[in-house]
Amino acid sequence: MATAAPGNNTFLQRLIGAAALDSAIYEEVEADTAATGQALVVVVASSLAAGFGARGLGGPAAENIFLISIIALVAWAAWALLTYEIGGRLMPEPQTVVDVGELLRTIGFASTPGLLRIFGVIPGAAIPAFAISAIWMLLAMIVAVRQALDYTSTRRAVLVCGLGWALAVTIAIGLGFFFGPTVS
Repeated sequence: MATAAPGNNTFLQRLIGAAALDSAIYEEVEADTAATGQALVVVVASSLAAGFGARGLGGPAAENIFLISIIALVAWAAWALLTYEIGGRLMPEPQTVVDVGELLRTIGFASTPGLLRIFGVIPGAAIPAFAISAIWMLLAMIVAVRQALDYTSTRRAVLVCGLGWALAVTIAIGLGFFFGPTVS
């Protein structure tokens, strides 16, 4: 996907590029400090999509949409923190320079595929919507981490994201069991 000069893409173009795993878009949002708000919007919208879409996974009551959205947001935050620690402190490459803002912007946009979770409200679509978006978000996160941490090795980005993802999913499941709605 060809992109315009850095900083010239609209929010929608950035969403499309992030979903398309376009490394140039991730480089653009990494460098654009004004994109922090956009990244936050993506993360919050993706979390809300999880809350609404989860209704198709067992029908949480309307009052639980907020709770599921918060759990999704906390899971993203845990993944971001784990990625920062693992990728920037435990497994950096020699040229890796960790800038929290750059990392948060890129991995915020990596949440773009999570918007698909809203389709979970369609009967029978919840499991595919959540499974596809989870895998797609993991792939987007790999691209985002590779760009933000200046890795030359995609393999290292895969390892960092895989470890962070596994730990974040464990945290999210734990929060879901502890604070989530009861199923009768």
